[in-house]
Amino acid sequence: MSRNRIRQTLPGLLLVLLAIPLSVVAQTGDGWLPEVGEGPVFVVPIEGMIDNGLARYIDRALADAEGQDAAAVVFHVDTFGGLVDAADQIRKAILGAPMPTIAYIDRNAASAGALISYAADRIVMAPGASIGAATVVEGVGGDAAPDKYQSYMRGLMRATAEANGRDPRIAEAMVDQNLEVEGVSVAGQVLTLSSSEALKLGVADAILENLGTVTGALTANGAQLVAHEASGFERLLRFFGSPVVQSILMLMMLGGLYFELQTPGVGFPGLMAGLGAILFFGPSYMTGLAESWEMLVFVIGVVLLIIEIFVTPGFGLAGVTGLILVVGSLAVALIGNVGLSFPTGHAITQAVLTLAATMALLVILAFSLGRYLPRSSRFGQLILVHDLASAAGFTSSEARDDLEGRFGTALTPLRPAGAADIGGRRVDVTTAGDFVEAGARVRVVSVHGSRVEVRKVQSDSVDATSAI
Repeated sequence: MSRNRIRQTLPGLLLVLLAIPLSVVAQTGDGWLPEVGEGPVFVVPIEGMIDNGLARYIDRALADAEGQDAAAVVFHVDTFGGLVDAADQIRKAILGAPMPTIAYIDRNAASAGALISYAADRIVMAPGASIGAATVVEGVGGDAAPDKYQSYMRGLMRATAEANGRDPRIAEAMVDQNLEVEGVSVAGQVLTLSSSEALKLGVADAILENLGTVTGALTANGAQLVAHEASGFERLLRFFGSPVVQSILMLMMLGGLYFELQTPGVGFPGLMAGLGAILFFGPSYMTGLAESWEMLVFVIGVVLLIIEIFVTPGFGLAGVTGLILVVGSLAVALIGNVGLSFPTGHAITQAVLTLAATMALLVILAFSLGRYLPRSSRFGQLILVHDLASAAGFTSSEARDDLEGRFGTALTPLRPAGAADIGGRRVDVTTAGDFVEAGARVRVVSVHGSRVEVRKVQSDSVDATSAI
C-alpha cells in the first residue's frame, strides 16, 4: 500500500476507533453515578405484585438503611404493577428517603412499577428492559378505569417526574393514550419505552448489563453491600394480602357462614368461616389495611345472624342488619382508610369489584353444591340424604303381611285395640270398632304396615280350631 493511500485511510480508521467508546458511553449514560458517602449500599427488591405488604416492607427497608447511614439504596425492580394506593405509598417513601436512590429495572417496570421507578433519583435499565404502560385498570388485567382515575394517576406521574427533573409530558403519556408528545408518542397508544428509548429521552440515566455492574460502581470505594430481604412473615403477609387470595378468604367466610346456618351443628362450615376470617382480617390489620372497628363490625354482624337463626327464627331485623354489617365490613376492610376517612377513586373501585366477584362466586358455589353435592356418595356418608321408602326396603316396623287370613285368640279385651295370640305370637291388633271379649276367636282380615285388623269369628261360620 502506498504512503498516500495510508494517509487517506488513517483518518477513517481513527474515526471508527473513536466511535466505539462513544457508542459505549451512549449506551451506559454519562454521569448516572450519584455522590455517595461511606456507608453501606442497600439492595432492596421490588418484585411481583405491588401491594400493601410490599409497601410495608419498603418502609422497613428504608428505615433500616437510614438507621445504618446507608450511602445509597438500589431498588431491584421487576414488576408488572399492582395497587395504585400501595404504589403511591412506596413512591412517597422513596421520594422522602435521605440517601440517594437508584431504580435498576431488570426487565419490567410497568404500570405501578413505572411510578415507583420515577420516584428514584436515578433510573438504570438492563438491556431489553421496558418502562411505561401506567394506565389505571379496573381489577387485575381489566378494562381501563374511568377518566377521573386516569387523571389522578397522570397527576402522580407528572409530580414524580418533576420532583426528579424528568420530562412530565413523557410520564403523563405513559398513562393517557390520548396524549401526544411530538417526536415521542402518538395519540391512541399508551407510551412504553425500551431501554434505548428511555435513555435517549432522558427517562433512564444509564443502561448497564446487570445489577452487579450497578452495585460494583457504588461500592468501588470499599463500601459494604447489604442485600436486604423481606422476612418470612412479610412474605406471608403479602401472600394473604393479594387480591386473589383475599377473594378466596372472603369466599371461605361467606360460604362457611351460609352452609353452617343452613345445617346448624355440623361444625365444619363454621370452622372454615372462622379460619377464613382470621386469615383475612389478621394480615390486613397488620399491614394497616383493616382497622379494629372493621373487625368489630364483622363480629357484630355474625352475632346478629346467629341470633336470627337460633333465638328469633325467621328473617327479620336482626338477620338483615347482620348481613349488611358482614358484607359492609368486608368491603371497608379492602380499602386503606384511616378511621372514618376513606380515599376516593381506584381503591374504592377495586374493593367493590373484588367484593362483587366474591359474591358472584358465592352464588355459583351455593347453587352448585346444593345441586350436585347431595348426589355424592361421600356426602351421603356424612348426612342422611336418601328417602327411606318401603320400595327401597326401608320399614319402620316388622313386616306382618304373612298374618293376613290367619286365626287366633284375643288375649285381652279389644276396645277396639288390644293383643291377640296368632300362631303362637303376641300381636297388637285392632278391630273395625267392635268390642271383642278376651278369649274370643278372631281372624286377621287385613294388614297395613304395623296395623293388624281382626274380626271376631262366629262359632258356626268355620272350624276355627283347624285353621289356627
